[in-house]
Amino acid sequence: MKQTISLFLALCLTLALTACGGTASTPEPAPQPTVQETAPAAASEPAPQSVTLNEVPTTAAEPQVENNAEAEQPAGAEHKTLVIYFSRTGENYTVGTISTGNTAIVGDWIAERVGADVFEIVPETPYPDSYDECLEVATQEQRSNARPAYVGEVEGWEDYDTIFFGYPIWWGDMPMIAYTFLENHDFTGKTVIPFNTHEGSGQSGTQRTIESLCSGATVIDGLAVRGNTAQNDQAGTEQAVSEWLSGMDFFG
Repeated sequence: MKQTISLFLALCLTLALTACGGTASTPEPAPQPTVQETAPAAASEPAPQSVTLNEVPTTAAEPQVENNAEAEQPAGAEHKTLVIYFSRTGENYTVGTISTGNTAIVGDWIAERVGADVFEIVPETPYPDSYDECLEVATQEQRSNARPAYVGEVEGWEDYDTIFFGYPIWWGDMPMIAYTFLENHDFTGKTVIPFNTHEGSGQSGTQRTIESLCSGATVIDGLAVRGNTAQNDQAGTEQAVSEWLSGMDFFG
């Protein structure tokens, strides 16, 4: 009987220990939610990265502002151009009596094309309308190396950085009044671009003359147009001027 009771008590003890072992093991899943909660914390780590990316555009924007300022400088530094010419009306060689001078036609077209101001060299003492009489006066001026006076003056001369300078060829040279103007002005730092009308002599060496008179300037190769073409083929004259200007970087 005692043996039976002992077996019964041993069985009860075993069942009790098994029940305790099951109870102790059941809380183990409880930490799992803790592991799951730490995952969102890891996912939040990119937040500081977004702050860094936001700082990059701020840094990159600074050169853009500097570039914009640099781009505005040429616009603010106004490019001023002046077309100057001497041109005679009245009776002219091969074209008869004209109301607008050959060189004036070319000069006015250049001014329109590049948006320049215009200054016409007007002599204090007008040249005769008669071709033969003008020939006599101009020949005498050349022989005496005269410097005929002109009317008025260019206002704000120092503000112009590009000068187109036009004249007819009179007996193989510029008219002496053109020398008067060139010698009366300081061309240092300016760009000088000659143009002239003629009836077969081209520039007649006046490009080199202007280079020597405009000390300190950059003198670009000039344009020579026949006076007859300027008067009677203005479409052709405009095309020649446009093609010439297109070859220049700042007027292309």
